[in-house]
Amino acid sequence: MADGLFQRIDDARDDLIALTQDLIRIPTLNPPGENYAAICDLLDVRLARAGFETTWVRAEGAPGDSDRYPRWNLVARHKGTRPGDCVHFNSHTDVVEVGHGWTRDPFGGEVADDKVYGRGACDMKGGLAASIIAAEAFIAEHPDYAGAIEISGTADEESGGYGGVAYLAEQGWFEPTRVQHVIIPEPLNKDRICLGHRGGWWAEIETKGEIAHGSMPFLGDCAVRHMGAVLHAFEETLYPAMASRWTEMPVVPEGARQSTMNINSIHGGQPEQASDYTGLPAHCVPDSCRIVIDRRFLMEEPIEAVRQEVIDLLEDLKARRENFEYEIREINRVIPSMTDKTAPIVTTVHDAIHAVLGQNPTYVASPGSYDQKHIDRIGKLKNCIAYGPGVLELAHKPDEWVGITDMLDSAKVMISSLQQLLLPQST
Repeated sequence: MADGLFQRIDDARDDLIALTQDLIRIPTLNPPGENYAAICDLLDVRLARAGFETTWVRAEGAPGDSDRYPRWNLVARHKGTRPGDCVHFNSHTDVVEVGHGWTRDPFGGEVADDKVYGRGACDMKGGLAASIIAAEAFIAEHPDYAGAIEISGTADEESGGYGGVAYLAEQGWFEPTRVQHVIIPEPLNKDRICLGHRGGWWAEIETKGEIAHGSMPFLGDCAVRHMGAVLHAFEETLYPAMASRWTEMPVVPEGARQSTMNINSIHGGQPEQASDYTGLPAHCVPDSCRIVIDRRFLMEEPIEAVRQEVIDLLEDLKARRENFEYEIREINRVIPSMTDKTAPIVTTVHDAIHAVLGQNPTYVASPGSYDQKHIDRIGKLKNCIAYGPGVLELAHKPDEWVGITDMLDSAKVMISSLQQLLLPQST
């Protein structure tokens, strides 16, 4: 049986490449959230042709949703011939900005050396294409299967998923009574099962000052200098403390097994002028400086302790530093999520990887969060993993690519998982 299924995947190689290219060529850049309708339309036409019932869902009122940039999502469902479980493949359709350093067209979908190049190739349009090919091949081989197969293309994962999976979960699309197994084809490598992710806490810190003439800074109070003291305290106190904490979670890469923090942005003083401005800056002492921090924390760290650690540092500066005033505003928080190794979707994909690759998978956790958090926390569905083709370290990088052979192998793992979950065990 497996030989017939796998042959269907191999026969679909050219189709898999073309579909991946078509997906890459739609520049679904987020922010601001471009071309969601276009990629949903592509998926709609493709999946309707394969017999799926498709539903468009706009996340009205979600962060980022607007008439100019509507948050469109597509959910496609194919029903078997008799009752059974529903297996859901969820992929986000948005991609991050291109950035600098590309040697290939970011939206060209160029093929070379067993790779498809482009922004979103591995994160995660290659995984989306693999799941479609796997589902179509399974249905063609076993039209009498039990249960249902769902495929969704969702918005905004790169900005938190609130216009995508979070909204769908709130609307009941991931209720355990209608969906029992979820695979998210994120690029975690074809021989690994991702059980969950670290937590995240994002906040904006603003230091206050007093504006004055730049030639007489003693008459003002420089907010940028105050922020310099904050950054120095981070370097001297917070970063060493985080480096000493390690998790038992199987987070990859190895450096992410400790607590981390990124300074996402810094803004202070006069705003940047338009590129065509040819004048000189005004001579002012800045009265405000803001940074955004991206704090990733471990399952062993309570979220309130993570927050309080930063506040304590700021309060210490306020007690020691003259005229130090600050505000801190939480932007978002994500609690760590982990699926148990004994969960049905984990053991099923484990066996499928062994059948396809001839080896047992490695269990990992992601350094960053992904849409499992919403399926877990909002949908209350604990039977969810990330599994898909692609090298994690290539995500968001220049010349991003996904391996063609890796996509084919991942599709075989997906189709083998469908076989285990939706066909009678005797077969």
